[in-house]
Amino acid sequence: MKDKGKQSPDKENISLKLTRRDILKGLATVPFAGALAISAWEKLSSERARKRLILEELGLTEEAPPEEVAPSPKKKELIRIGIIGFGGRGESLVRSLGFAHPDWVKRKAKDAKKNRFDTGLQDFLNQEDLNVVITGVCDIFDIRAERALATAANDVRPGGGKRKLPGAKRYRHYQELLASPDIDAVIIATPDHWHARMTIDAVAAGKHVYCEKCLTRTEEEAHQVYEAVKRSGLVFQLGHQNRQLESHFKAREIIKRGLLGPVNLVETTTNRNSPVGAWVYPIHEEAGPHNIDWAQFQEPAPHKVPFSLERFFRWRCWYDYGTGLSGDLLSHEYDAVNQIMDLGIPYSAVASGGIYFYQDGRDVPDVFQVIFEYPERNLTLVYSATLSSGRNRGRLFMGHDASMEVGNNLVVTVDYGSTRYKDKIKNKVIDLSLPLFTFQPGARGIDTVTSATEKYFAQRGLLYTYRHGRRVDTAHLHLKEWLECIREGGQPSCNIERGFEEAITCHMATRSYLEGRKVYWDPVKRRIV
Repeated sequence: MKDKGKQSPDKENISLKLTRRDILKGLATVPFAGALAISAWEKLSSERARKRLILEELGLTEEAPPEEVAPSPKKKELIRIGIIGFGGRGESLVRSLGFAHPDWVKRKAKDAKKNRFDTGLQDFLNQEDLNVVITGVCDIFDIRAERALATAANDVRPGGGKRKLPGAKRYRHYQELLASPDIDAVIIATPDHWHARMTIDAVAAGKHVYCEKCLTRTEEEAHQVYEAVKRSGLVFQLGHQNRQLESHFKAREIIKRGLLGPVNLVETTTNRNSPVGAWVYPIHEEAGPHNIDWAQFQEPAPHKVPFSLERFFRWRCWYDYGTGLSGDLLSHEYDAVNQIMDLGIPYSAVASGGIYFYQDGRDVPDVFQVIFEYPERNLTLVYSATLSSGRNRGRLFMGHDASMEVGNNLVVTVDYGSTRYKDKIKNKVIDLSLPLFTFQPGARGIDTVTSATEKYFAQRGLLYTYRHGRRVDTAHLHLKEWLECIREGGQPSCNIERGFEEAITCHMATRSYLEGRKVYWDPVKRRIV
């Protein structure tokens, strides 16, 4: 006997299949409102059909690629990782690798209970198990080194269930870590002034390298790193994780197919408005000369100064340790444009700006503008940054026929003066008040980023992307790509060639600002002049 309270599966399916005719029929039973609703419905249906035809003609789809059936996973060779630098970025990268500190796990579990949309812990647990183990850590701040050891040993990991992990060894000097036969590859997440020396020493020791951006602090260091990596034949990946964005893949396709027409101007920006966004990071209350190796920290810095907690925790504010907005944020913006358009190193750069808001002893600007010229491409790239206004200005590619704004999502808008789309505009096939194309691979998801800095990173696609409708950490994908190249051969997307282009472009901006003049790239001498 059938349960009268339940419909049969067939009836249930039938009841869900509402056709256009059914909806119009239902609306028609309401006299005046029904007529208006029918008119609106028909207009909407007509607009959707028209838009679908345009996109089909252009060969575009607003949907993320359909999920493919994954092949049977091959047994992955275990890779033993050494971590050099375990500050904020280092810990974040290690989490993307599949290792989280027990305190982070507990905190995120509590957050998830309070807010069902907070999926941080579940996203971490859903990551692919990359089959790596951390066998060595090096940090010159004792508290961070101890936290790194606890993180490496935590058995709450992606892949389901728990598994016992071997303990990692702490090294006080990175050279000792590189000498270990128990390490195959290293992740370098130190301040920029250490990147060159550590990368060169790592490849000399036979270790594959994942290095955070910016590649180096100076132009000369960039040449040295380039030569060392090329000679080694080892796998190098620079930490521009936005190379894994679905929206960037779609943007590259749009540019390649000429759907924007000639692109003569690209504008990209940085807008932040918080102390953390301006690198005024919290200073650990237990930090001091007794647990920070200050002499080692400033060893490669051009100027030696007495012990300073501000310089140790907020090193991005001084040219002794980095290049400020150039290396920290312009680097991401340039690399995004380079990925989409294959621009390479610019012909010239001219920069300006100053320290206008944060009068705190820093020597890097908090307002910074750069114009890069690419005469052989008939193109100008403009970068504009401020650390005292949070207005989002985005990243814009301006073509004769259409413009494209690219972040975590992508929007294409037709230009009123377009040659390519002229007839469709004239015949009202294209409505200039609406986007021609919108690509939102994670449109159904709800973001749970909280801080202003996190929101900035999320808008730029620096935190996550979507694969087959599922939110995925971009750094996880970037690390995975690096590891796959180590195992199977090949070059990752941000290899030393792309890294060198990024470094030189950023150093052109820095040199122009510091020297107060326009600088050029000499492609024969391969030097900034």
